[in-house]
Amino acid sequence: MSRSLLARTTIEPLDVDRDAALLHAWVTHPRSAFWMMQDASLDEVRAEYAAIAANPHHHAFLGRVDGRPVFLAETYDPRHAPGMADLPELEDGDLGMHVLVAPPEGSPVPGLTTAVFDAVMSFCFADPAVRRVVVEPDVRNQPIRAKNLAAGFTELREVALPGKTAMLSVCPRADWSAPDLSVNPVPPPPQPAAVVPDEKHRDTPQDGAFRQGPPSADHLTPELMGRAQRHLVAKALAEFSHERMIAPVRVPAADGTVGDRWRVATDRSSYTFTARVKKLEHWVVDPASIERRVDGVVVDPDAQDLVAELAPDLGIPDALLPTYLEEVASTLASTAWKLRHRAVPVAELVDAGYQEIESAMTEGHPAFVANNGRIGFGLDDYTAYAPETGAAVRLHWVAARRSLARLSLGSGQTEQGLYDGELSPPARERFRRRLRDLGLAPDDYLLLPVHPWQWRNKLAITFAPDVARRDLVHLGEGDDDHRAQQSIRTFFNASRPERHYVKTALAIQNMGFVRGLSPRYMEATPAINDWVASVVHGDAELQDCGFEVLRELAAIGYTGDAFHRLAEPSPYRKMIAALWRESPVPRTPAGERLTTMAALLHRDAHGDALVTAWIKASPVDAQSWVRSYLRAYLRPLVHCLLAYDLAFMPHGENLLLRLRDHVPVGAFMKDIGEEVAVMGDLPLPPEVERVRGDFPDDVKALAVHTDVFDGVLRHVAAVLDEDGVLPEDEFWAIARATIEEHAADHRELAEAAARYDLLRPRFRHSCLNRLQLRNTLQMVDLADQAESLIFAGTLANPVAP
Repeated sequence: MSRSLLARTTIEPLDVDRDAALLHAWVTHPRSAFWMMQDASLDEVRAEYAAIAANPHHHAFLGRVDGRPVFLAETYDPRHAPGMADLPELEDGDLGMHVLVAPPEGSPVPGLTTAVFDAVMSFCFADPAVRRVVVEPDVRNQPIRAKNLAAGFTELREVALPGKTAMLSVCPRADWSAPDLSVNPVPPPPQPAAVVPDEKHRDTPQDGAFRQGPPSADHLTPELMGRAQRHLVAKALAEFSHERMIAPVRVPAADGTVGDRWRVATDRSSYTFTARVKKLEHWVVDPASIERRVDGVVVDPDAQDLVAELAPDLGIPDALLPTYLEEVASTLASTAWKLRHRAVPVAELVDAGYQEIESAMTEGHPAFVANNGRIGFGLDDYTAYAPETGAAVRLHWVAARRSLARLSLGSGQTEQGLYDGELSPPARERFRRRLRDLGLAPDDYLLLPVHPWQWRNKLAITFAPDVARRDLVHLGEGDDDHRAQQSIRTFFNASRPERHYVKTALAIQNMGFVRGLSPRYMEATPAINDWVASVVHGDAELQDCGFEVLRELAAIGYTGDAFHRLAEPSPYRKMIAALWRESPVPRTPAGERLTTMAALLHRDAHGDALVTAWIKASPVDAQSWVRSYLRAYLRPLVHCLLAYDLAFMPHGENLLLRLRDHVPVGAFMKDIGEEVAVMGDLPLPPEVERVRGDFPDDVKALAVHTDVFDGVLRHVAAVLDEDGVLPEDEFWAIARATIEEHAADHRELAEAAARYDLLRPRFRHSCLNRLQLRNTLQMVDLADQAESLIFAGTLANPVAP
């Protein structure tokens, strides 16, 4: 949302008498420690800025958003700054800059910090004489230095300045991706062009949103793509080995001993690398260690070449290999973009808010190699809509003729209540007026939110006849800013966090699926969610574990198009639909914070793990932390399976953890309608019967063995083991104890426990990449997922006694 904020930003000369008290509160705040005025009195702050006002080479400004004071900016001539006059790196056209964003008074405002930075940089470069902006952050401030690099600055060297050792950094005009909306500044001050910012705007970050300017391919550089290639090749070698599609061979050390070097050979290349193999045949491959040779010559690793060379072993149909290679290329581009623009240090995420963490995730699905395909997005779409960019999105709304659409509502919901809760009265009236102006009766229509990309690229084109008939009427943007979640088509309301998530149809190809939503399939979604919620909320064990679900309260879809009149189903039937899911914000107790569980697998660009940082910041030891986490995650899933034959799809993005003092104390399960299954004869309401599945006994237990152990916990255990936080044997012993403690507390479920036998020595090895590689266009049939599974023998159960 940096674009809309930027348009509402003004910069004016600082009034020392008027603004001294405000500045004092800002510069003495704990979050402003690197401003070096923590102990300053009000008079000292006033004197400091009076001196700046009298200095012809130094200027101070107050920045406002919508008229409210939000930031302090300073510009100055570096050649007249203390300690900098003789620096040989300074050039004509340099301008010094400092920025301090006000500490947040309440919830952080999404997009604020980025918009402020855009505004100040635009303000600096508004003077055509300015060729470079210079910053000199304290060398100890690693998070800020990483953000500077992500923003386009280049670090030159350490310099000694009064009170600190600084990292002199510069951003030439050519490296600055200017926003396409200009700030409303007072005229830039007359001053010599020179800069050295202490980039204090980065000392008090309030969001992770990426600035919205003209699309730039500045991330597609040899260095960044090289890092992305090594990362993805390492992941491919690891996960293809895990799924037994390739079999690395140990390379003996020079002295003949067995080490941790491995080799994979193709018809064209050989790949030698260092790796450690952990439980569940989990491979940890060191990207820096990979050496690729072609005809004996060392060449750079290339993920597309690796896949193409291994295609016969991977089982990719020839006709689909180009499609998969396109998803690989898009995944590489996404990684390079994140290295360039989203290199958020873990230290900044330890105490970050829910959406800051969500947009900082860089890996995507931990098992899928091609996990950021998003085929259909252009470069401008990526920067506008990809979750890692943190950009604000305003959903579009269409009116769908009521006779050709279906709105399903959950218990306690009404059409009027739904729309009143999600749209402001002015927006509702604006939409009704639009219909009346076209000679249409507003009551003849239902309101349906759509992704902006979907409106421009599908509804206005593929469904042009429906729009022309006024069966679909484009109403324009809503008033709320939303943030895309890691699932890419689901949006969190950033303007009103208490409002519902919105999940939209999105006709892009991503990770083995076109990400549409079926109107007919979703008709039962609210009823299914009501039933699951009644089970979860009525179970004392689940409540004691802090386990809850976020209900999908309403679903809407349009079926009046030509594609719904055909006999055969197709992805075109999944293009115009949406659902609303409860927000977790109103249900999160005071003193607790939310995070996607995917964050437990996150490592930053320096390799630091967020879960390790959380454990170190918590008041408990690693064993206690893991025990609390598994009580919030594993134990409830085991209980649902044994007590109700009820299985979820509990991967990282489908589960939110509640943290208190950095320790998991509860969880919200989401994405219920498409992912839940009942695998027994538990009585179900007729409208919920769709979720009942007939599964072989050895497949039922995979709801824990595959979806929890192999899908999530093998990755968490490996991170903690690699970081020296908790040996993997101890991790899995705690997991076994969690299951055994549940059994001891619920002897009435002993028969079910024996039937599922979660502690059995081995379980079937269900493989995800094999599914995607078999059919990159439709990985599984949602109506019969069990029949779609592909197995590769069995795995040793890490929780077996």
